[in-house]
Amino acid sequence: MVRIRAFEDAAEIASQGGVAAWGKQASATPALVRGPLHLSTGQEAVAAGVCAHLKPADLLTSTHRGHGHTLAKGADPTKMMCELFGRATGYNGGKGGSMHIADFSVGMLGANGVVAAGLPIAVGAAQGLKIRGQDAIAVCFFGDGAINRGPFMEALNWAVVYHLPVLFVCEDNRISATTASAPMTAGPGASARAASMGIAAVQVDGTDVQAVSQAAGELIREIRTGSGPRLLHALTDRHKGHVSVDPGTYRDPKDVQAALARDGIARTRAQLVAQGHTAQVEQIEREAQTEIDAAVATATAAPLPDKAQAYTDIQTTGEGVWA
Repeated sequence: MVRIRAFEDAAEIASQGGVAAWGKQASATPALVRGPLHLSTGQEAVAAGVCAHLKPADLLTSTHRGHGHTLAKGADPTKMMCELFGRATGYNGGKGGSMHIADFSVGMLGANGVVAAGLPIAVGAAQGLKIRGQDAIAVCFFGDGAINRGPFMEALNWAVVYHLPVLFVCEDNRISATTASAPMTAGPGASARAASMGIAAVQVDGTDVQAVSQAAGELIREIRTGSGPRLLHALTDRHKGHVSVDPGTYRDPKDVQAALARDGIARTRAQLVAQGHTAQVEQIEREAQTEIDAAVATATAAPLPDKAQAYTDIQTTGEGVWA
C-alpha cells in the first residue's frame, strides 16, 4: 500500500512540475509526465487486498486509474515510471503512458483509457483460460461509473452463461470523473446488479485492507474451485481530483475530509504500531520511499524514444499508407 502511495505521490508531482522537489512543494520546473494522469491515491487497500491472493499466471485488467493494480500485480515501478515519463525504457517504449501500461509476464493485461472497456477483455481472457484448461483466473477492476455502461452487463452476462473463472472488482469511490455517481445510478448499485444475474456479490469496506483481503481471498478460492464468476464491491475513496492537475473544487470539502480520515494506509499503520510492529512499519515506509525515489531518478535520466519509433507498433489501413 505504501509503495503504491509513494509511486502516486511522485507521479503527481512530476505531472505538475517539480521532480526535484519530490516530497516537498512542487517547483515551477516543466512537467515530466505529460497527458492525463489518473491517481489511485486513497484506493490502495483494494489493489493490495485483492492482488495478494493472485498468482503470476492469473490475468488482470485495469482502468484509467490503474497504477495501483499494476504495482500490486508485480510490475516493475521503475519501468512504469519510465513509461509515465515517455521514455524509451518504459513498458510500452514511452508510447502508452499512464493509461496503457501492461506487463504480460506478471499477468497484467493492461490498463484501459475507456471506461468499462476492461470488463469484456477480462471475460475474454477468462474464457481463454477455460478453453485451454489452465489453472488460473482473471480479475477485472472497474469503477462505479462503469456499471452504467453497456459492457458491464454484457460482460457479467457472458461470464455467467459460460461459467467463467473471473472475479469482478468494483472500486466504488462514489464519484464518476467530476460527478457524484449516486444521482446517475438507478437501484442499489454494483452488488445488486450482479446478484440479479446470478453472480454472488460481497460488499466490503475498501479502506480496510484486512477486510478486502479476507473477502477477496474467499471469493477467489470459490472461483478456483469451479464456482464461476464472483463480484467484490469495495467501497473506497478517491483522495484526489479526477486527474493529477485537477484540484477537485467541485467536491464538498467535508466529503474530502471524511475520506482522508478513513485513509486505509493510516488505519493499517495504526493497527500495526498498536501490535508492536513500529520498526517494521518504518522500514517498509523507508524502503518504499527509496525505491520510488530511485525510479524517478532513473526515469528522469532515461532516453527519449528515437523519432523513427513513431512509425512502429501501429496499425495501417493499407500498404504504403505511411510512405
